[in-house]
Amino acid sequence: MRRFVLDASVALAWFVDRSIHPYAQEISERLQREDRALVPLFWRIEITNGFVMAERRGTLTASDITQALSQFEVVRSQSIDYSDESFPVRHLLTTARQFRLTAYDAEYLETARVHQLPLATLDRQLKEAARQAGVDLLR
Repeated sequence: MRRFVLDASVALAWFVDRSIHPYAQEISERLQREDRALVPLFWRIEITNGFVMAERRGTLTASDITQALSQFEVVRSQSIDYSDESFPVRHLLTTARQFRLTAYDAEYLETARVHQLPLATLDRQLKEAARQAGVDLLR
């Protein structure tokens, strides 16, 4: 079993994108085989926002979201652990400034750094920040 930090960009690709990115598909398969993902507490809110925005854009219908939520709940209950790490706002602000990240992405980066876990993300800016910070990217 391998553990890693999972960015919402990967998880949302499973449910929102019509054509799932190959990297997102690979991460999904890893989780189905026993790997476990660690996520910040706000992860579920970020996922929810992704569904809200997809519905507003017309990418997903309400029934698509209902179906996706059923699949999401299975993944969440079987493969996702929530980090109990709480980073001070000043610390996240420093990280966000240093790597030109959103506060959300700074939290993913710090979670990976503190737990010494690789990071799974589709976000280019977060990938670059991970490289600069010495955080491994899950391959």
